[in-house]
Amino acid sequence: MSDTPLASPMTPDAPPPMAKPVAKPMTKTRLEAFSDGVIAIIITIMVLELHTPDSVSVEALLHILPTFLLYALSFIYVGIYWNNHHHLLHATQRINGATLWANSHLLFWLSLVPFSTRWMGESDFATIPTAFYGFTLLMPSIAYYILVRVLIACNGQNSLLTTAIGKDVKGMISTGLYIAGIALTFWNSFAGLACYVAVALIWLVPDRRIEHD
Repeated sequence: MSDTPLASPMTPDAPPPMAKPVAKPMTKTRLEAFSDGVIAIIITIMVLELHTPDSVSVEALLHILPTFLLYALSFIYVGIYWNNHHHLLHATQRINGATLWANSHLLFWLSLVPFSTRWMGESDFATIPTAFYGFTLLMPSIAYYILVRVLIACNGQNSLLTTAIGKDVKGMISTGLYIAGIALTFWNSFAGLACYVAVALIWLVPDRRIEHD
């Protein structure tokens, strides 16, 4: 048996123990930047769909007025989602992989708004295009609700976000009006369109729940 003493773990001959790598929590910076970029592109596509009048007369300008008003309505809707999305992430402390997919789901439906806006405008508010426009407003509403639920599950029931969202009565009323508007479109397109405008007016006043909390 050798008389050579065993090396102590603290001696220079022994390598220091390796520290276990600690995973950094996922941040929301890239999620916010990506979402802002996509929403900016959506608005850009909509404005590119606007065409100048065929002549310099007032009659030619009035001819494209319905298209311009429809663009304004869609712009307001996209702006509402951007505003609420900004406030939502402001109150969010943590995100995860499910958040990224839920957010992409919302952006997908918002990206269809320019298409449905143009189709309804070119069809002179025909039934199916107007109903489809309502559908492309309803689906982002559902997608936003899913995103909120995913964020609440990620941040916890006692989080600032959960307290701020509360029962979300405005969201439920909006969803009901979208469904009513789509149904009314098959009776009268402008009755359905009135429901879509009503939802925009409800949300035109910013939602202060998160700001107050």
